[in-house]
Amino acid sequence: MQKKGRKNMAGNRKAASGKKAKRKAALASLLCLFLLFYALLVNFLVSAALVPSFMEKLESFERITEESYAAQVQTSDIKGNRQTALDDTREWLKAAEHKKLSVETPDGYTLAAEEFPADTNGETLLGTEETPGGAPAAGDISAEDSAQGAQNASSGKGSHKWVLILHGYTGWKEEMYPFAYWYHGQGYHAVVPDLRCQGESEGDFIGMGWTDHFDCMLWIDYILSQDEEAQIVLHGQSMGAATALMMSGGKLPDNVKAVVSDCSYTDAYRMFGEKIKEWFHLPAFPLVDSACLMLRLRGGYNLKDASALEAVKKSRTPTLFIHGDSDAMISVQMARELYAAASCKKELLIVKGAGHGQAQEKDPETYFGTIRDFLDKMLESTQ
Repeated sequence: MQKKGRKNMAGNRKAASGKKAKRKAALASLLCLFLLFYALLVNFLVSAALVPSFMEKLESFERITEESYAAQVQTSDIKGNRQTALDDTREWLKAAEHKKLSVETPDGYTLAAEEFPADTNGETLLGTEETPGGAPAAGDISAEDSAQGAQNASSGKGSHKWVLILHGYTGWKEEMYPFAYWYHGQGYHAVVPDLRCQGESEGDFIGMGWTDHFDCMLWIDYILSQDEEAQIVLHGQSMGAATALMMSGGKLPDNVKAVVSDCSYTDAYRMFGEKIKEWFHLPAFPLVDSACLMLRLRGGYNLKDASALEAVKKSRTPTLFIHGDSDAMISVQMARELYAAASCKKELLIVKGAGHGQAQEKDPETYFGTIRDFLDKMLESTQ
């Protein structure tokens, strides 16, 4: 009887042990499935946010684009100024001399840009007191619109003023042509690139300003190869502004005299967290940190690296910060934080009633007048 009882107990223990092993195996399988699903989700989010060719395949991308447009202010004055800018810029492009540029990055990508040389005879197409109505929405000006002026481009002797104009997230150079038009009217040579993985420029991932601020040094090198006495302004909008600010926190040549930062974010990590919640209705933590790791593995950089806020703390380049107080994409508070943190000479312009990237459309006279006065002071002080 005792032997039989011991056998039963041993059998029960063995059965219990087998059940525990099965439960552990089941839990391990569930954990593996969860981790696989989580990795796929994070990979999807990285691609959905930073790979344009992937974005375009998503139904949600069209919705996000519509929501972004709806977040802008659509008042009659903004619409009217935008249309004026389109009309004026198209007329200018018919006669403006320009040429296509390209550079090769150290990691093997070809980046594209357009150069608009300053007038060779010193005359300008835009009077000192005139301003274009504003910048167009993406896609309103195409490369074909400027085909007539593409021949006989010259180096534009007589002016040492240059501007590098940088577009925003998922943008392209053509949408920045109204800014090139205005700067050309002030006697500047304008270089307008497509940032990495956007427009005609190659790349696997949008750089959120981080890879871009290295890439854009190649355009600075190009400008200096054309004009050793160049006085260079960096003018960026949205992600392009963040790119310019990140450049200002690094080692820039003395030729770079000023930055115009229009509606920049403080850092990509914070922006990514806000947009994951807004666009995909998912929690920022731990997804953003996981996305940072995934992006490091796939794209070679970390969202935490892309911090305009940290860059301006080290900047010595005079900077004009501009933002609309009705910006629903990037909070005006970010402009105030950047301005407060900047260690350089600085000014801040908040345009009432302007949405994201709309300050020049809401009040073009104040917008361009403030830029002109700021740059006149900064360039004069270095001559």
